[in-house]
Amino acid sequence: IAEIQYLDYLLYALNILSDDLASLSYRTKAGQKAPVIVRTRGHRLEGVWHSGSPMGMILGSLRGMHICVPRNMTQAAGMYNTLFRADEPALVIECLNGYRLKEKLPDNVGEFTVPLGKAEIIKEGRDITVVTYGSTLRIVEEAAEELEHLGISIEIIDPQTLLPFDTDQLCKKSLQKTNKLLVIDEDVPGGGTAFILQQILEVQQGYYLLDAQPKTLSAKAHRPPYGSDGDYFSKPSVDDVIETVYAMMNESKPNQFPGLFK
Repeated sequence: IAEIQYLDYLLYALNILSDDLASLSYRTKAGQKAPVIVRTRGHRLEGVWHSGSPMGMILGSLRGMHICVPRNMTQAAGMYNTLFRADEPALVIECLNGYRLKEKLPDNVGEFTVPLGKAEIIKEGRDITVVTYGSTLRIVEEAAEELEHLGISIEIIDPQTLLPFDTDQLCKKSLQKTNKLLVIDEDVPGGGTAFILQQILEVQQGYYLLDAQPKTLSAKAHRPPYGSDGDYFSKPSVDDVIETVYAMMNESKPNQFPGLFK
């Protein structure tokens, strides 16, 4: 395992990761293997250089590596156990807002595994499919409780890994029920959310199941400013999620969900 302290610092190793590690099996026709696990942590923190989430850059340059985005440390442990039993390179991005969570560890923590490429439905719902991962998943879970009071039921899906992405096509199956899609992460606009949209709408052909415009909610198009307020105003918050989801329902059912702001 190679450790990179923060996800922002991955930039300094990108040349080797992309040219050498990610492409090794492809370049050698599977003749050579490099079962390297790169462990890092990122997303939600304070500061310009400690809270980045450059998922678009990673997804574009590290094809050939597994990209794991666990929502908590229990899921991270299961992913590590899976990777230990394999011989393929991977990047595991632990979420910084998960370190202080109190979690119930599985009894078999040494054998517990999380399969790669298998999405998980965190909360079932009927109105909108919300796909998110890592740090923002907890934000969406908080927003879901408030949305229930407004009469809106969202279905939350955690892809768990972005490469590979949702091989069982749970996102498509969810859209067959909700017909509405919102993708949330902490990358800049057009970054990780654009990749997820392409996977769901094009690869899974979820486009044909929509009855409303798909939406994304991401960070602002700049690095977070210094201080706690910098994180709040530059990355998706609970309020942002509630307002975005409600606006989507207002657009499709204006009589049932009148505008919040006039």
